[in-house]
This record gives sequence, structure tokens and C-alpha cells, in this order.
Amino acid sequence: MKDLTKGNEAKLIFFFALPMLIGNVFQQLYNTVDSIIVGNALGKRALAAVGASFPIIFLLVSLIIGITMGSTILIAQYYGAREMDKVKRTIDSVYIFLFFVSIATTLMGLAFSGTILRLLKVPPDVFPQARQYLNIIFAGIIVMFGFNSMSAILRGLGDSKTPLYFLIIATLANIVLDLVFILGFGLGVAGAAWATVIAQGIAFASSVYYLNRTHEIFKFKVNSMSFDRRIFGLSMKIGLPSGIQQMLVATGMMALSRIVNGFGTNAMAAYAAAGRVDAFAFMPAMNIAVAVSAFVGQNLGANKEERVKKGYTASLVISGIISVITTFIVIIFGNQLIWLFNKDPNVIKIGTRYLTIVGSFYIVFSTMLITNGVLRGAGDTLVPMFITALSLWLVRIPISALLSQRIGTDGIWWGTPIAWIMGLTLSFSYYLTGRWKQKVITRKVIDTG
Repeated sequence: MKDLTKGNEAKLIFFFALPMLIGNVFQQLYNTVDSIIVGNALGKRALAAVGASFPIIFLLVSLIIGITMGSTILIAQYYGAREMDKVKRTIDSVYIFLFFVSIATTLMGLAFSGTILRLLKVPPDVFPQARQYLNIIFAGIIVMFGFNSMSAILRGLGDSKTPLYFLIIATLANIVLDLVFILGFGLGVAGAAWATVIAQGIAFASSVYYLNRTHEIFKFKVNSMSFDRRIFGLSMKIGLPSGIQQMLVATGMMALSRIVNGFGTNAMAAYAAAGRVDAFAFMPAMNIAVAVSAFVGQNLGANKEERVKKGYTASLVISGIISVITTFIVIIFGNQLIWLFNKDPNVIKIGTRYLTIVGSFYIVFSTMLITNGVLRGAGDTLVPMFITALSLWLVRIPISALLSQRIGTDGIWWGTPIAWIMGLTLSFSYYLTGRWKQKVITRKVIDTG
């Protein structure tokens, strides 16, 4: 556990985010290895199938991450206020909730996977493999949800290092299983899906074992768990807007995928490959934003508002430098990066254009994300939700659809930076009002007992 209320703000945020960043690099590494092996060993249709499934998986995981954000913020604020009993009750409540949600998600996913893929206009030559991949992921969704919830809990306690170690083990296992299942046993895209599920299961089991052995007060014990409706209600009040926001982002990705899918297999494969590169490019800002939320939560919980502005400024400098470097890399080496996934010239051409257009605006994305991280850390998650809805559904999707009819796939890609600019403008304007400081939950809880 890490106390973020004392010490140099920039150093605390950077070293808190660093283990999460390294962990996410490994997490994305096995997703990327999936795509590289699938794209080269099985062809562009298989790569397109995996890519077609990704927005659906992202929708589910984003919802859970968004909802558990409420638990992370509550845990951070309670921990900052040293209210350990409430920390324990928050953890128990999120465990119980996610168990039932994961079961329901698996059942509904298996029942409607085909319908969802048809709604996304997945071409017939890609559909069977996409459905097979998606069904296996749905079958193992409980371990995916479980590990994400464990990571959220540990981050709220100030521990961002522990999940990293488990992810490294899981990543290595996933790479080995990919090679065995796809190249050895010839299981095709099903092998890639099973490798991902098993790897997530290893990470989840490891995190449960660690928590039970090292944190006596926060042990994972099924027979002693209790569901606190009041704390769960507070968690949902904070987390549900983030969950809805993440769902809006994910459904926006699905809407974009539907537009991309209309341009055929080459565009789908290029979008899948470029999306993997994007995932790496987004990670620094995403993890710094999570670190900022925990930092803001603890410091506001401890009534140290003066540290929040310093932390925000430091985060913008760190993420800005990283974003500029990342932009140069993806623009200069974009062709080679797409080539790693598939050698088809048409796929490479479309994917490279994506990276050139979207990659030029990474600094806008990082600034927007970190600003929203400050708001969420204070418990103000409703405003970021509305800003995301506006920038995505009133800007990104309509512009992408309109421009794609005029200039092809380039038009789809241009919708993304335009939406980021709108989102940043709205988020920063709200930050300047200072109203988000009034949303700190622990002060209200302390006042009401």
C-alpha cells in the first residue's frame, strides 16, 4: 500500500503509474502476439475476425473497469482517511457484485454473439471465425472481470506493483500457449482465444493468492464476505457514470467498426493492426490518468487540495513528453508496424494512413484523459460521462460516417482527433470552474457517520 499524500507529486505519480504501465505493456503484448501470430500464420481473414471481436470484448471490460473505478476511488479516499473497516466493506461488495455480473454476461454473450456480429456487418468470410473466437472469450469472462477487479482494488490501496508481476507470468504463458495451440495443435483463432482466457485465469488466481497471503485485513474469503448496500450505492454513484462512459466509448468503437467493416476485409485487418499499435500508444496516458485519480482521491480524502493542482501539472508534463515521442515513432515507422501483423500491401497502406492521422494528435488525447482523471479522483464522474457522450456520438461517429462517404477510410480516421479536441475543450473548461472539488465522497460519509 502506498501513501500518496506526502512527497514530491511528480515522482509519486510517475512511479505509481510506472508498474501499471509496464503491466499493461505486457497485457497488450500478449494481445499483440495473438494478432501477429494469427495475422501471419492464419491470414488476414483470421486477423479481421479477431479485430471484429475486439470492440465487443472492449465493451464488456470497459464497463467493468468503469464501474470498479467507483470502488477504486472510494478505497483510495477511505484509505487516505484511514477508515480501514470501510475499505474492507467496499472490497467485499465489489467482489460479490462482479461475480453475479460475470455469470450473467457469459450467458447473454453466448446466446447473442452471432446477432451482435451481424449487427456489426461482419462479412460472411470472416463471421464463423469471429463468432468462434468471441464465444470462447465469453466463456472465460469471469477470470477477466476478476483480475481487473483485483487490480482496481490494489490500485486504490496504493499498490500498483503487484499486478505487474502476475501479468508478466501470464504474458509469457500466453505467448507459449499461442504457439502451442495455433502452430502446434492447429486450433486456429480458437487457440488464440483459449490462450488469452488461460493467461487471464493465471493472473486472477495469482492475485487472489497474493492478497490472501499478504493482506490479512483484506483477505479473499467467500464465507466471511458481506455486502454493504450503502457503500455499494456510493460506489455505483461514482462508478456507474464512468461505466456508462466506458460503454459509450466501447459502443462508439462498435459503431466505428460497423463503418470500417463496410469497406471489406482489408480495411478490417488494417484497423485491427493499427488498433494494436494504438493500444500501446494510449497506455502511458491511460496509466498516468489512473495514477492521478488515486493521487487526487487520497489527497482530497486527506484534505490536501493544494497538492492536487501540482499533481495535475506534473502529470501533463510527463504525459506530454511521452505523447510527442510516441507520435514521431508511429508516423516514421507506421509502415513497418502494420507490416508486423500482415504483409498484404493494401492492409499496410490503410493501416499506415490510420497511424499518420490519429497518431498526430496523441498529445490531445493524453491531456484530455489526465484532466478527466483529476475529475474522477474527486468523485465527479458524471460530467466526464456527458463530455464523452457528446464528443463521441455528436462529433466522432457522425463525422467519421460523413467523411468516409467522401474520402474513404481516411474519413473514418479523421473523426477521432476531431472528437478528442472537442472532449479536451469541454473537460478543461469544467476543470477551471473548480466545481469538481465539491464531489469528495469521504467528507460526506464522515459527516453522516
